[in-house]
Amino acid sequence: MRETIKAVLELEDGTIYEGKSFGCVKPCAGELVFNTAMTGYPESLTDPSYEGQILVTTYPLLGNYGVPPKTAEGGIADYLESDRIHCEAIICQDYSWAYSHWLAEQSLSEWLVSENIPGICGIDTRALTKRLREKGSMLGRITFEGERAMDFVDPNKENLLAKVSCQSLVEYGNGGKTVVLVDCGVKNNIIRSLLKRGVKVVRVPWNYDFNTMDFDGLFISNGPGDPDMVGAAVDNIRKALSGEKPVCGICMGNQLLAKAAGAKTYKLKYGHRSHNQPVRMVGTDKCFITSQNHGFAVDNNSLPDDWEPLFINMNDGTNEGIRHKTKPFFSAQFHPEACGGPLDTDFIFDEFIKLL
Repeated sequence: MRETIKAVLELEDGTIYEGKSFGCVKPCAGELVFNTAMTGYPESLTDPSYEGQILVTTYPLLGNYGVPPKTAEGGIADYLESDRIHCEAIICQDYSWAYSHWLAEQSLSEWLVSENIPGICGIDTRALTKRLREKGSMLGRITFEGERAMDFVDPNKENLLAKVSCQSLVEYGNGGKTVVLVDCGVKNNIIRSLLKRGVKVVRVPWNYDFNTMDFDGLFISNGPGDPDMVGAAVDNIRKALSGEKPVCGICMGNQLLAKAAGAKTYKLKYGHRSHNQPVRMVGTDKCFITSQNHGFAVDNNSLPDDWEPLFINMNDGTNEGIRHKTKPFFSAQFHPEACGGPLDTDFIFDEFIKLL
């Protein structure tokens, strides 16, 4: 156990929480959000949808099983969801300096230090989470002894997709069918899930006009931030909707598909970030437990007449997916590929592949 350094978390409403550092000692700022999952911190930290955010873990213990290796097959990391940590920082109640797991390559603290990411423990995360639930997601900043505080930063006021998307086309696999994957900050397990089903995947930047390409289906990935900030992506998707090629979206992909169809999106009070969000498929009594990570949602009332909700969140009634009434276009707000989380809705990839 190393010598710990005092850390201070300040919320934009003036609330102060004191803790100790277990990661990189570097002031930071971002949007403070909480995740109620019990496991999966390596996957969450490398999820591009957390770009610009300070992650609060409600499960009290962090770091007890270390961090898996960064090995990669075919250009895709085996155990992580991208090639770097995207959170501005991570906050927990209790950090385990001793870790044990057959796959662990290093401690969480060592990993955070190597990627220049702060970690804070000793925070009353129950009180912090209750405050975020009551007042909504807030901006926050972290400072350390002897360091000058940063200004508060609202990541939702910039185009975060440009920070997390690939910069050029990348091809994976050699299947008979070709899927264009619009990279809005794609999780690796989305790519793995598509490749496992025998298709060729062509990953394109968030603002790339794929409509001139030869492909069999379009897949729009997850990603961070406000969907209103990425008009170029919406314009390209709108062009695709004039055709008949299958389209599927996940998370940000659901929101961008909805906007391309003519619907509106809005910011949730504190978002959905967990492994245990229940959703129901509209028109059925089928419910699924899903993994989620989003702060914005589609306004069901703004959907055009030829579109309808596909899934509904059982906790708050918000939209969890849409579908076109006659064309092969559909999406999910949750993560059917999970990683971490339950795989109840993995069948969504099968449904998309059947349409190709």
